[in-house]
Amino acid sequence: MNQPATARATAPVAAERPDGVDVRGPRFGAGVTAVLLVLVLLLGARPGVALALLAVVAAGFALGVARGVSGTWQAAVFRRVVAPRLGPVVEREDPRPPRFAQLVGLLVTGAGVVLGALGVAVAVPVAAAVALAAAFLNAAFGLCLGCELYLIGLRLRRG
Repeated sequence: MNQPATARATAPVAAERPDGVDVRGPRFGAGVTAVLLVLVLLLGARPGVALALLAVVAAGFALGVARGVSGTWQAAVFRRVVAPRLGPVVEREDPRPPRFAQLVGLLVTGAGVVLGALGVAVAVPVAAAVALAAAFLNAAFGLCLGCELYLIGLRLRRG
C-alpha cells in the first residue's frame, strides 16, 4: 500500500478508471526528486549550481501542476524504464491529490528559487530541505504530505 489509509478512504481510488494514477509512479518520481534535492543541499558551496538545480526541480513540479503527475518527466522515465520491469498495475489512485502535491512542491521550491535569485542564499537550502522531507516521506513510506493537505482541504470545504 502506497498511500495512507486516511487518503485511500477519503479520496476516490479507482483501479478500473483509466485516468487513475499507478501509485508506484508518484513514489518513483518522489525518489528521483529526493535525490535531486540532496544534490542541491550537497552543492551548498556552489550556490549558483544549487540554485539552477533547484530551478530544475521547481520546473518539474510546474509540469506536474500543468499536466498532472503523469505529465512530469519523472513519470515519463517511470513509464518507459521502470514500469515495464514491474508487474501489472494493481492499484490506482485519484490523480487530484498528487497534482495538488505538485503545486505544494512548486510553491516551496519556487519560493526558494525566487528568493535565491534575489540574493537570499539561505532560501535555496531551506526550500530544498523542506521539499526533501516531503519527497523522502513519499518515496520511502508512501506518505504524500501534499495529498494529505488536499484531503484536509476537502474535509474543511465540506464542513
